[in-house]
Amino acid sequence: MSWYRPSDVGFAVRSKLADWGHGARLFVTLVRLFGPSFRRFGLIRDQVHFLGNYSLAIITVSGLFVGFVLGLQGYYTLQRYGSSEALGLLVALSLVRELGPVITGLLFAGRAGTSLTAEIGLMKAGEQLSAMEMMAVDPVSRILAPRFWGGVIAVPLLAAVFNAVGVLGGWVVGVLMIGIDPGAFWSQMQSGVDVWSDVGNGVIKSIVFGFTVSFIALLQGFEAQPTPEGVSRATTRTVVVASLSVLGLDFILTAMMFNI
Repeated sequence: MSWYRPSDVGFAVRSKLADWGHGARLFVTLVRLFGPSFRRFGLIRDQVHFLGNYSLAIITVSGLFVGFVLGLQGYYTLQRYGSSEALGLLVALSLVRELGPVITGLLFAGRAGTSLTAEIGLMKAGEQLSAMEMMAVDPVSRILAPRFWGGVIAVPLLAAVFNAVGVLGGWVVGVLMIGIDPGAFWSQMQSGVDVWSDVGNGVIKSIVFGFTVSFIALLQGFEAQPTPEGVSRATTRTVVVASLSVLGLDFILTAMMFNI
């Protein structure tokens, strides 16, 4: 006995393709609204402040403890090879290349991304978006676009904070607790970290993650069913899809940056 019919499979495939097409159209619309959105920069500024404040505490605390762990693990690894003075270089490269952008993207998805999805989903459930359309106000340009570009701007700023606090945490463990020479710690870091190939690649990753997480959060909220269950499911999907997207894009971007 067959548990499905070919027509059911075809309907599922068509529905999924329609969803992808609608998401692609929404993304293109948000990108096209770059100029009009920045002409009303106050809306974007408010969203950067809103999203940044939501995530700043967890980003700072996480960056500090990641720096602590990198300092401890890096020291005991480098000590085997007599290179413990290179601890600063190890901590800085690990943060600016990889951990800073990736962990910031994941934390942003879990904190600010879910907030965006819930906010848009509740506005849809309360028919506020429909009311704006009745008043000839485009909800995409008035509601979604400022939040999208606010997230794109906020993620690189949060990643920079994460990196700075992480380096400080590595310095606390390596210099204050273990006793590495502070001059060697900072000099190795300054001589080994390249602004363009290391810091620049990290900035590019954080910008891409900002685009990805912000868009996924807004899309899930915009497409959520206008019920409490629909909003809760959309919020869960935001965390899952955004986290997997960040990890997958991190591999692709790393491979491209190292010419694999």
